[in-house]
Amino acid sequence: MSGGFALFIIGWIVLMIVLMSIGGFFMFRKFLKRMPKEDGKSTMDWEEYYVEQTAHMWTKDQKALLEELVSPVPEIFRDVAKQKIAGKIGQVAVERKSSKMTEDIIIEGYILATPKRDHKFLIKKLKEKQIDITPYQPLFER
Repeated sequence: MSGGFALFIIGWIVLMIVLMSIGGFFMFRKFLKRMPKEDGKSTMDWEEYYVEQTAHMWTKDQKALLEELVSPVPEIFRDVAKQKIAGKIGQVAVERKSSKMTEDIIIEGYILATPKRDHKFLIKKLKEKQIDITPYQPLFER
């Protein structure tokens, strides 16, 4: 075997191990989200529950707002992110005992569902839509 071919094989093996590790990490995270908590439901079960409980409350404009807010998320992760965010928005609506979905509930749920490092994208998007962020400042600082 020549030296170049041996390096190619070693590089290929390293690449495959790295890619399989990345895939395994994401599969394991999903597995952990499906594990039941103390109440017998998993994180994903609760997300689905809140989405189902509030599905009738969403208008087309509100769905479009959610789509627009989620647009900075890379497309490959967008559906998962949208499900998680919609679940948190639904939780906020159910906890407030709201009979309809409002822009305030959508923005509050979005802030609570996203990690702090992603808030700058949300702030930028809200400023583009000319939505005042001052009522939400305490949520950004949590």
